[in-house]
Amino acid sequence: MDYQKILDQIYSEVNNEPEKGKVADYIPALAKIDPEKFGIAIHTIDGKDYSVGNADEFFSIQSIAKVLTLTLAMQQFDEKVWNRVGKEPSGTPFNSLVQLESSNGIPRNPFMNAGALVITDMINENAGRTKMELIEFVRELSGNKQVSYDFEVADSEEKTGYRNRALANFIKSYNNLENEPDDVLDVYYHQSAIRMSCVDLSRAFIYLANGGYSTIAKKQILNSRQTKRVNSVMLIGGLYDAAGDFAYKVGLPGKSGVGGGIIAVIPGKLIITVWSPELNKTGNSAKGLKALELFTTYTGISVF
Repeated sequence: MDYQKILDQIYSEVNNEPEKGKVADYIPALAKIDPEKFGIAIHTIDGKDYSVGNADEFFSIQSIAKVLTLTLAMQQFDEKVWNRVGKEPSGTPFNSLVQLESSNGIPRNPFMNAGALVITDMINENAGRTKMELIEFVRELSGNKQVSYDFEVADSEEKTGYRNRALANFIKSYNNLENEPDDVLDVYYHQSAIRMSCVDLSRAFIYLANGGYSTIAKKQILNSRQTKRVNSVMLIGGLYDAAGDFAYKVGLPGKSGVGGGIIAVIPGKLIITVWSPELNKTGNSAKGLKALELFTTYTGISVF
């Protein structure tokens, strides 16, 4: 299949559509991003790369990082992860507090902000060391030593993260955070502020398409069972209250971030990443969603 031809066609088609969203201006550092940016990249399990547009440009991956921290937690705790966080669809926005009280501080899934805070708590023994270990892990997965934290974005999130502070303290009140909320939030804001390109992300997540084995890092990241678990939870919760619509239109496990990026997994074949910072009402990239829908339509490949 000529993936490059397909990407070129999709890029042209989607880029000519009227604008449909706005950047995440509630995070001041993200409000400055050029809304016209648009890139797509593919990395296949046999090591081939395809890209179009702004696919090599760094952007803030935001909640896509939640898959990375879940991976680290799965490495350490395996199925015990699910003792502290659920694996069900939320049906609510990514930063919702609504279900926490009725579920006694157990977040619905690891990709809601509440769930990601619990996962971050699980891997955090010392905030400084955890941040260093996380960025080295991401550099290893992507094969790019230039991947780094955007400290301006991290600082911007910390200064405006009132709801995340509320979430962390509420979860702590139910004894589902072992560390102090400020230490967990420090790591959380930095993981969201990791700067990567579409090309980097497609390479970094290839293990999810390859039974847990990274052809970039050249080692097993997760076992095949754990890989299935992560992909399954991505399918039901990776795009928050738009997960059902994403499954319906795209038909792949995926994870989005309010920086405008989305990764999607075609097991046994490839990772495809899109980036366009204009978001729709559910906080997902408007152009990115359309591009992924066209990709599975034109290729005829999905998990269904």
